[in-house]
Amino acid sequence: MATQAAPRALIDPFGRTVDYIRVSVTDRCDFRCVYCMAEEMTFLPKSELLSLEELEQVCRKFMAMGTRKIRLTGGEPLVRRNIMQLIRNLGAEVKSGNLDELTITTNGSQLHKMADELVDAGVKRLNISIDTLDPDRFRSITRWGDLDNVLAGLEAAKKAGLAIKLNAVALKGVNEHDLADMVGWAGAQGFDMTIIEVMPMGDIGNENRVDQYLPLSQVRADLSKRFTLIDSDYQTPGPARYVTVAETGNRLGFITPLTHNFCESCNRVRVTCTGQLYMCLGQDDNADLSSALRNGGEAGLEEAIVEAIGRKPKGHDFVISRRAPAASVSRHMNVTGG
Repeated sequence: MATQAAPRALIDPFGRTVDYIRVSVTDRCDFRCVYCMAEEMTFLPKSELLSLEELEQVCRKFMAMGTRKIRLTGGEPLVRRNIMQLIRNLGAEVKSGNLDELTITTNGSQLHKMADELVDAGVKRLNISIDTLDPDRFRSITRWGDLDNVLAGLEAAKKAGLAIKLNAVALKGVNEHDLADMVGWAGAQGFDMTIIEVMPMGDIGNENRVDQYLPLSQVRADLSKRFTLIDSDYQTPGPARYVTVAETGNRLGFITPLTHNFCESCNRVRVTCTGQLYMCLGQDDNADLSSALRNGGEAGLEEAIVEAIGRKPKGHDFVISRRAPAASVSRHMNVTGG
C-alpha cells in the first residue's frame, strides 16, 4: 500500500527556512491611522475574502510544512465576525504542541471585552499598536480611535495574563517627543516596546510619507539622553533589533526597514485576507493561494506554496525620498497584514 509523501519543508532560494506566517484575516479596521490608510477607504467586498474555514486550511497546510509560529493581523483582526472560531481552533494546536505560538496584532479597541476569551483560546501574547499616550494626538493619528478605550483594553489584557508588546510608529513632527514617555510608561507597566519606521505602502490620501519619515537612528539618539540603552542579542521571529532599557529592565526594539533593512534572516511570509501569499512585505510578487485551494484542493495549495517560496527575494526595496515620495508598493498595510 502506497504511503502519502510528507509535505515538503519550506526553504527559500537563499537557504532561509520559512517557519513563520502572518495572516491578515480582514482588511477592515475601526481606526484610520494616518500612516496606514486614507480616511475614506473602500474596503474589499466580503465575497472576496477567504472564509474562516479556508483561512484555517491555509494555516494548517503551512503548519504541515514546518510553520511553528502564526500571527493573525488585519486591518483589525478582532473586528472580523466570528474570528474567535479561527483563534480557538489554532489555539488548540498551541495547547497540543503542534504550534509554538499564536499571536495577534491589534489596535486594542476590542480587548476590554475579549481579553479573557483570547487567553482561554490559547493566545499568550499580543502586539498592540499605540503611537502616543496623549489623547488628542492619539485621536489625530488614528482619526477614529479613543485612547481611554485602548488603555482599558491594555489593562484587561494585562489582568488576563497576556504578555504585551507595544508597537509605535515614529512620525516626524507628530509623536517624536512622546516616545520617551512611552518607553518609560511601558517599562512601568511591564510591557516591552518596539518603535517602527514608517513604511512606504499604499496611498494615504493627503498625507505625505516624506514628511512623516523619522529615522530611528535619530530616535535612538534622543532616547539615549534619558535612558541607558544596552545592546541585546535577544531575538524574536520578527525583524526588530533589541536593546535593554537599564532604567526599567524591559526590552525596546527598533524596526528599521529604511535606515537598516532586516532581510538577511527573514523567515516570514504573509497571507492576505483574500488568499494572496506575499513572500516579501516590500515586493509586489505574490501567489494566489485562493485559486490554488479552491481549484486544486490540498495538493494544489501545497504546490502553490512551494513554488512561491522558491521565488522569495533576498530583500525588499523600500525607499522614501523627495524624488520618490510615492509608495514603494501600491497595496495598503491593512490588506497585507502587519
